[in-house]
Amino acid sequence: MKNIQEHVNQKKRTGEIEFYIEERGPDCVVSRMPISKGALNPFGTIHAGAMLWLADVTATVLAIGSTQLGEKGQGFPLAINLTANLLGNQRGGEVRAEARFVRKGKRVTVVRTRVTGDSDQLLAEVTTNHIPAL
Repeated sequence: MKNIQEHVNQKKRTGEIEFYIEERGPDCVVSRMPISKGALNPFGTIHAGAMLWLADVTATVLAIGSTQLGEKGQGFPLAINLTANLLGNQRGGEVRAEARFVRKGKRVTVVRTRVTGDSDQLLAEVTTNHIPAL
């Protein structure tokens, strides 16, 4: 790709990202995501969507906890709201997401996930609200 305009004009969009859950406890889940080419925006920094995906899935794993999901997904913690503050960015390396409960309720669960990068720089703070699927 030669320039940003060329990228914007492209019709086909592809990319691949992955992450790893490193810790899974009753009150905290920690994940790490290596920054791959598929996770970058046209400026060469981490795409906001990649950071939000990491935060959302990490929060969902925390919200699931030890819940035994039904055959059709009953009990799965559906995200009904996501609020994000994007505070920084980086070009490579890896990012870390740490999800903790703000409120763990029977009907509504609120999780705050901090996404940090190199030298523990805060890149995003994401709050998600979840309700159990029926």
